[in-house]
Amino acid sequence: MKKFSLITVIFLITFKSFGWGATGHRIVGLIAERHLTKKAKKNIALVLGTETLAEVSNYMDFIKSDATYRHMSPWHYATIPDGKTYAEAGTPEEGDIIVTLQRLMKELETKSFTDEDEAFALKCLVHLIGDIHQPLHVGNGEDRGGNDVKLEYFWQSSNLHRVWDSEMIDGQQYSYTEYVEWIDHATDDQLDQWSSLNVLDWANESKEWRNQCYDTMPENKELSYRYSYDNIELLNQRLLQAGIRLANVLNKIYG
Repeated sequence: MKKFSLITVIFLITFKSFGWGATGHRIVGLIAERHLTKKAKKNIALVLGTETLAEVSNYMDFIKSDATYRHMSPWHYATIPDGKTYAEAGTPEEGDIIVTLQRLMKELETKSFTDEDEAFALKCLVHLIGDIHQPLHVGNGEDRGGNDVKLEYFWQSSNLHRVWDSEMIDGQQYSYTEYVEWIDHATDDQLDQWSSLNVLDWANESKEWRNQCYDTMPENKELSYRYSYDNIELLNQRLLQAGIRLANVLNKIYG
């Protein structure tokens, strides 16, 4: 029993180091659902059955407990060092989030799938469009997307990646549906500005914004109210952009 408990704890620690947390991914999924066309909703339901985009949004993290999918771990992020473009940095042999999203979008349009079936590809797409909008998922190549930046968040040991994945979101103490009601108010101008379906554009935005994640940390790395105050607007913008863009992609494919 002790051995099982230790394995469980290790898994949970690893699980929290990827993507938005469970709440963040559900927020992105629900925002997308609210911006789908009627035709897209109908066609997506034919693929997912009774499950919603919010409900499948964490599937790609869930399957990491199965060694069969271990090769997909590098697909959750990309690395673009400061001062380099993605082309200069190069795509790793094992792939990354940029090439995976480009492939999934093409496969969902052509219905020719590399991994499993359409439902699987769609669930992966939902998750990874969320991930690429988390600024630290386009890492600088120095600290595993902030996972190695050890700090205190509200007097508890944490790391920078976890703060952005889940702790600032969970600290608002909203359910994912309440959170969506709070932030899903994009203006027409914002909808126009965020209309790009180019995955590299999204990655470059995260690369630019990740500096704020580091620069707003105090020297003692003791983060609390001020850090959340300085960054919650950006975090909410990235969640909203992810949801809107997921809807745009799905409306193009299914609508």
